[in-house]
Amino acid sequence: MHATLPLLEVTDFPAIRRRRVETLQVNLGYTCNQSCLHCHVNAGPNRTEQMDRETVETVLAYLAAAKVKTLDLTGGAPELNPLFRELVTRARALEAEVIDRCNLTILEEPGQEGLAEFLAAQRVQVVASLPCYTQELVDRQRGKGVYELSVRGLQRLNALGYGRPDTGLLLNLVYNPQGASLPPPQETLEADYRRVLGESFGIGFNHLFAITNMPIARFGSTLISKGQFNAYMKLLRDSYREETLDAVMCRTLLSVDWQGHVYDCDFNQMLNLPLQHAGKTRLRLADLLGQDLEGNAIVVRQHCFGCTAGQGSSCGGALS
Repeated sequence: MHATLPLLEVTDFPAIRRRRVETLQVNLGYTCNQSCLHCHVNAGPNRTEQMDRETVETVLAYLAAAKVKTLDLTGGAPELNPLFRELVTRARALEAEVIDRCNLTILEEPGQEGLAEFLAAQRVQVVASLPCYTQELVDRQRGKGVYELSVRGLQRLNALGYGRPDTGLLLNLVYNPQGASLPPPQETLEADYRRVLGESFGIGFNHLFAITNMPIARFGSTLISKGQFNAYMKLLRDSYREETLDAVMCRTLLSVDWQGHVYDCDFNQMLNLPLQHAGKTRLRLADLLGQDLEGNAIVVRQHCFGCTAGQGSSCGGALS
């Protein structure tokens, strides 16, 4: 795989600083039942990295001490970590909102029986990856048969009340472009998803998040192999919109890897660009207990233009 960080080191991205931490985004491991082209963490069935109990306990301690509003669980497939359900249950007991970044096909994996019912019982917000509303494009990006399994997963979640009015069970979908292009306008795309999924399968959901593909890891390596890396970076830079800068997720999000190291965002985590605080680097979450990160300088590189291009992009979709 081609390394992308050397191509991103020199940057003129604006200097930005942190606000209060509102979201703790935790990567529970790289094990996944899928291997997607756009995956920026290189997750897959052959990855074995998983967060251990000591680090999970630190996550819970930080949630309690910092009174963080939201615990955002990602992977890989975060549900494949053996401690996933315990972490969710205990975080909910701390009154934190919990987000599960779910690939939908995990709901039918052996050993995951009752997962959908568990998520509903704990009132976990499900953010489900569905990179398009057509079978051809989903299966091309994620593997043959994934679309059918994803539709069944969405129908199962709908049956439990997810994405339905007045239940409070949030089901949000995630769109990623198929290649080296920016997402189309999020509102227009959301309307298309509602029409096609509703008419074809009776599926409902709350919102669609359109997320720009980052020129790092698996996707970045593919761009290099195809000779498209420089053109894609030019697209991101030329599409920079200053008004998105105030809302970028790294201002209020703290990213934690499976070993407990901390980063300003998930993308920096994958590039091994650690958070810097009080002159120290390679900090772990345990080192930040009782620490105030507000005003802390955020580590930026050239890939940060991916979050400020066009309508902007974050883990919660478009920024403008």
